[in-house]
Amino acid sequence: MHNYQKGQILLIVVLVMVTTLTIGLSVAVRSISNIKTSQDAASSEKAFSAAEAGIEKSLTNNASSSGSFVNNANYQATIVTVAGTQFALNEGSPVLKDDSSDVWLSNYPNYTNQWSGTFRIYWGQASDQCTQSESTNTQAALEVIILSGSPANPQLAHYAYDPCDPRSLSNLFQYPTQTGDTILGQTYQYSETFTVNQGILVRIIPVYAPALMAISVTNGNPMPAQGTVVQSTGISGSTQRTIITYHYYPKLPNEILQYGLFIQ
Repeated sequence: MHNYQKGQILLIVVLVMVTTLTIGLSVAVRSISNIKTSQDAASSEKAFSAAEAGIEKSLTNNASSSGSFVNNANYQATIVTVAGTQFALNEGSPVLKDDSSDVWLSNYPNYTNQWSGTFRIYWGQASDQCTQSESTNTQAALEVIILSGSPANPQLAHYAYDPCDPRSLSNLFQYPTQTGDTILGQTYQYSETFTVNQGILVRIIPVYAPALMAISVTNGNPMPAQGTVVQSTGISGSTQRTIITYHYYPKLPNEILQYGLFIQ
């Protein structure tokens, strides 16, 4: 009986030791995890701050830049000019309904080096639905305003296109060309072509719904710069944070363009 009790006590001691060890390991793992999380959060903040510094440096100098800090964080920032023969408007995000996207056909801010040639505007997706209610409609019409000629005495042309048949019968917009072209990996259902001589600026306004839009030069030199895209990556330890900012040239005031003569 005495030997049996000794075995029972040994078993209890082993169970207590196992339980204590399990609790201790759990606390240790949790502590290590918390420390790592804190370190990762601190590194993330350092990397983000470094990326912000890269954005500010590149915008100030209008050039790509790199740098490092005493807290062992560093950054690499690149600046790219938006220009060429093809580019998405609003960096590939939809332009909001009744908002506008300006495409510069001359050098900002002096209106020099005026562009001449033929370009095409693309918009519309295959999934767009035309309904009479703007709350459910997803198919955008387009207003296009072109400013050209002498900056001292410019000419203004105003066009409107609507792919929705029932709606275009009442608003008298023109029906656009249906193309299904793919520009920079994005397929657009509609397009319209414009020829410009001594262009200054094009304003494009989606009506009735937001719209993805793109520009392609079909005849002529690449269009002038539209602004810049700055991408800055901050690095701290093994953590990286990237910030992208779009720095487009300012829009002309609405009063100059929205209420001009309507020409078809």
